[in-house]
Amino acid sequence: MSVFKRQDWFLYGSVFFLALASLVGIMSGASELFPEQLIWFALAFGIIFLLSNVDMRPIINYRSYLLGAYLISLVLLLSTLFFAPVIREAQSWLVFGSFQFQPSELMKIGLVIFLAYFFARRHIGIAHVRNIAISFVYVALPMGILFLQPDWGSALVLFLVWVGFLFVSGIRWHHLAIGFFLCLLLGVVAWMFFLAPYQKERIIGFLEPSYDPLGINYSSIQARIAIGSGGFLGKGFQRGTQTQLGFLPEPGTDFIFASFIEEWGFLGGLLILGAFFTMIFRIVTIGLRSSDTFSQLVCLGTAILFLSEFMLNVGSTIGLLPIIGVTFPFLSYGGSSLLTKAMLIGIIQNISSRRSFS
Repeated sequence: MSVFKRQDWFLYGSVFFLALASLVGIMSGASELFPEQLIWFALAFGIIFLLSNVDMRPIINYRSYLLGAYLISLVLLLSTLFFAPVIREAQSWLVFGSFQFQPSELMKIGLVIFLAYFFARRHIGIAHVRNIAISFVYVALPMGILFLQPDWGSALVLFLVWVGFLFVSGIRWHHLAIGFFLCLLLGVVAWMFFLAPYQKERIIGFLEPSYDPLGINYSSIQARIAIGSGGFLGKGFQRGTQTQLGFLPEPGTDFIFASFIEEWGFLGGLLILGAFFTMIFRIVTIGLRSSDTFSQLVCLGTAILFLSEFMLNVGSTIGLLPIIGVTFPFLSYGGSSLLTKAMLIGIIQNISSRRSFS
């Protein structure tokens, strides 16, 4: 019981609020998904409770277990290229009867935990080029598979997680500058040889908002209309015209934030943002209070993951970034995303109650 009392109730509360907002938004904009989302959240909170109250130190303290989790995630991700059907122009989901699983979500957990271990062991010498290169190999392998699916959104999330780890581990600025220019070079190469026509169209549409308003820019325009029409208090539950009349695509997944604001207004959007950043603040606080570097980096890595997905989802919703299909953590529909992120919250609550994994 004492372990349970030491867990962070503000973290629980923020996740619970996002869950309620998700269920309300999906009930209104994508009601056919509501029963499944309710089940996913029930399972997610069960996972959080389980992982937050068991002693995970015997597992965490063995490198082979952490490497094994990373390798299993990598193998499952690789298997999509051979066994996954094409859904929405990508081989991203493994299908087992009526159940679909997205291995890229599990890969995000495996990478966060393994990179936390890697950087914790090499924290003092992280500025060495060899350590930077080795850590990049760990992220480049799953990124390469995601490019082939193709799932550029998840690949970008993994890359941002790696860059975030470099920042918090104390990398030197001139290394970051070199990395920035290398990324620009890779971007040019990708545009010339690897990007599919529809991916180039999305980038062109982002750079030119008036380009193809009934095609590539349609989703972005409808999302901005939904947000702008919500006003301060919104139009009310199931009264959002863009959502209810089907103008806004994917109101339960990619554009649930726009759908929610249309019906609950600027105030509703502020409440979601407040809950999300409370969750981030509590995760970072737990990490900073931890007594060992690995626990700190697990928390900071999780915060970086959630912030990366938030930035890409909301940025594409309001037109600041191209649309690449990244979910809003704990708000968008999706069993794979919810369950895997629940694992991270459970681990962090475990750290909160024990202060470390050492």
